[in-house]
Amino acid sequence: MAVKPSSAKRSTDEAKSNPAVSYNEFKEYEGQRYTGMKIGRSHKWRYDQGEWKETKITPDLWQISYAVSKRRAGRAPEGSGVPVGTEYHWYVLAHQNVAKQTANDYSTSLTGLKFKIAHKRADSEKWSATPKTQRKRMIMFLQSVIADLEKQNDSEGDVMSTEEAPASGQRTIRARRGTIAKPATSMRRRATGASARRGNRRVRAHHSRF
Repeated sequence: MAVKPSSAKRSTDEAKSNPAVSYNEFKEYEGQRYTGMKIGRSHKWRYDQGEWKETKITPDLWQISYAVSKRRAGRAPEGSGVPVGTEYHWYVLAHQNVAKQTANDYSTSLTGLKFKIAHKRADSEKWSATPKTQRKRMIMFLQSVIADLEKQNDSEGDVMSTEEAPASGQRTIRARRGTIAKPATSMRRRATGASARRGNRRVRAHHSRF
C-alpha cells in the first residue's frame, strides 16, 4: 500500500509548483541571496512605438535618450512580481547594429547587457542606493566588462589587418571590432577587497542622470 505524502510535504510541493510563490521566495546564486526570476530564465517584451533622440558630442560619441512603454509578450503568473509602482534603475551596455535601407529608414538590432543599479519600492520615496553608491556600482560593472574584454584579447591575441600606405611605407592598422562579454567572474572578483577600491579611484563613470 502506497504511503501518502505528509501535509507538510504536500504544502512544500504545492509552493514549488506555484509560480507566484516560486518568484517571491529567496534563492541563492554563488553565495548571494536574491528573489524574483530564477537565474537562466528569460522575459519577452514588446515595445510600443517610442522616441529615440540622439545628439552628436564628438565624431564617434553620441548622447542618446529613449522613452517608450514595454508590454509583456505573455502574462505574468497571478500574484507574482513586485507591486505596481516599483521602479528600477538599470545601466545598459550594448551593441547597436544598423543598416541603411532607404534615405530615412534603418534596420536596427540591439544586443548587450543590463545591470541593476538600484530600485525603489512602491511604498517608498527613496531608492535602494544613494547616487554615490549607484555610481560606484556602475564603475564596478564597467570595470568587470573591461577586464573580461582584456582577458579575451589576451587569450585570442591581437587580431589586426594591415594595409600598405602609399609611398611613405607606413601602415594603417584596423582593429577587429570587439564584443561585450558577460562580466560574471570579474564582477565578483572586483566587487570586494582593496582591488575594487583602487579601481574606483582610477576609473570615473559618467551618467547624465546625476
